Amino acid sequence: QVQLVESGGGMVQAGGSLRLSCASSGRAFSTYTRGWFRQAPGKEREFVAAINWSGDSTLYSDSVKGRFTISRNNAENTVYLLMNNLKPEDTAVYFCAATSFRLGLTSAATRYNYWGQGTQVTVSS
Repeated sequence: QVQLVESGGGMVQAGGSLRLSCASSGRAFSTYTRGWFRQAPGKEREFVAAINWSGDSTLYSDSVKGRFTISRNNAENTVYLLMNNLKPEDTAVYFCAATSFRLGLTSAATRYNYWGQGTQVTVSS
């Protein structure tokens, strides 16, 4: 049973914006730390952003800091990733993730135990 589902991916020109959404099926996800990761073909999965359960603390990779914004709406069990000023190097499959472990914000993929199927983001030059 799929519990995390990403949507909102697509193709945009460099400098454009895109907003990704991640819907969760279980209400318990509203208490979990959430994250976004991305993976390009032939490359390792890399951390993008994370947000704590209450939404008052966030963490970003250096490559997206100042351009991307992660947010969440626990009443809707949805996490968002607003991507501004997109660059060709942002092209990847973007994955929504969650961890039921009682952790602080973390960029380590191994600490997340729930994953979505991914949504493709393609940025043209």
